[in-house]
Amino acid sequence: MNEQVPWQIRMFRKTLKKQIRLAKLTELLTPITPEERCLLVTCGDNNGAMNYFLRDLGGKWSWAELETQSLSEMRQLLADDVLHGSFQHLDYPDQTFDRVVSIDCLEHIADPVVFTHELYRITKKGGRAIITIPGGDQKKLANRLKNTLGMTKETYGHVRDGLTLAELEPIMTEAGYEVTQRVTFSRLFTEMVELAINVLYVKVLAKKSKVKVEQGTIAPATEDQLKSVDKTYRLYSLAYPFFKAISSLDVLLAGTEGYVTMMEGKRHD
Repeated sequence: MNEQVPWQIRMFRKTLKKQIRLAKLTELLTPITPEERCLLVTCGDNNGAMNYFLRDLGGKWSWAELETQSLSEMRQLLADDVLHGSFQHLDYPDQTFDRVVSIDCLEHIADPVVFTHELYRITKKGGRAIITIPGGDQKKLANRLKNTLGMTKETYGHVRDGLTLAELEPIMTEAGYEVTQRVTFSRLFTEMVELAINVLYVKVLAKKSKVKVEQGTIAPATEDQLKSVDKTYRLYSLAYPFFKAISSLDVLLAGTEGYVTMMEGKRHD
């Protein structure tokens, strides 16, 4: 029975931070009316599972991906077209979408203002955009540990460490959005679990893989890559309840700023 579930969905259900992100997005996005046009833009580290679950929230969704590695896997899962866009231009007319969601794109861009202006261009008057990005505060313990272990921004395929709420807000404002929601999530316990998993994959498993693994890949991005680490992934699946229990300890740090930044803005003009 489990083999009938698409591999992307099986992975998603064992990925702590992505499940937390989906829950936070659901809080900000819902309710969505059937007539609303929605867009999800991603940049790598997306096999289509997030798209799959967002589509269930309602509305008429379109998809854009800024890299090419997982395009075919995404299209296969969604049975839908996925636009291959660029940071400078997304091939949609002005004011197309009521809701625009950008997940982990800005850390790949030297000038995030240009891309945020592009998101604004395709947002309808009265529409809303949500941007998520790693928090980027290098003074935080898990971030310091990442750098110590050699898991630098370059390892993740990023050009910047991320943006804090204070750093992202003027970028959205300069693009024309009125910021309406400020959220952070994924605190120390979740970050430490994710870091351990990423280190294992990048430093050990990817190097032993018989399938080519692109620079910046921190987890299996294709079905072949997942199959190449099948034995290890099965062990991880068995241990997943333990990792989830550790992640749940984030509740003890509820008053602190998380490691992921999420911000919503509204277009008025």
